[in-house]
Amino acid sequence: MAMGGRTGEVFCEINVTPLTDVFLVLLVIMILVAPLVNQTVLKVDPPQQNSSSKPQPPEKGPKLDVLVTKEGRVLVNNMPVNPPDSQTIQSFIRQEQTKANTEDLPLNLSSDADALQKYVVAVMDAAAGAGIKRVRVLPLRK
Repeated sequence: MAMGGRTGEVFCEINVTPLTDVFLVLLVIMILVAPLVNQTVLKVDPPQQNSSSKPQPPEKGPKLDVLVTKEGRVLVNNMPVNPPDSQTIQSFIRQEQTKANTEDLPLNLSSDADALQKYVVAVMDAAAGAGIKRVRVLPLRK
């Protein structure tokens, strides 16, 4: 079967139709999967307090109380942190360390049951960056 052209000529064109079909299928898959990625939000379940365990006495001296709300607000010693990212939270922690004249402050972290994990992780990351060694995760007092 002759392909046209002169005798002995080499056919050098690439058929792009199958390649285009593959890219269109991948595009349709991405369009269908993309909305599902944003809907998977991890929730943080704070620890439940057992009635049988004895409550620990509060530590004496200065401490950091951090609250993460379900609305995405982060409060460090009742001062709102805006924006609630790890760098800003770390600067608030450093201010409290400077006020207390020590880097060895205990941090008590409380969060709502519906708080997003990214804010709780941002607080823990900021605490690690500020050199906090004692972090306690507490259930939210109602």
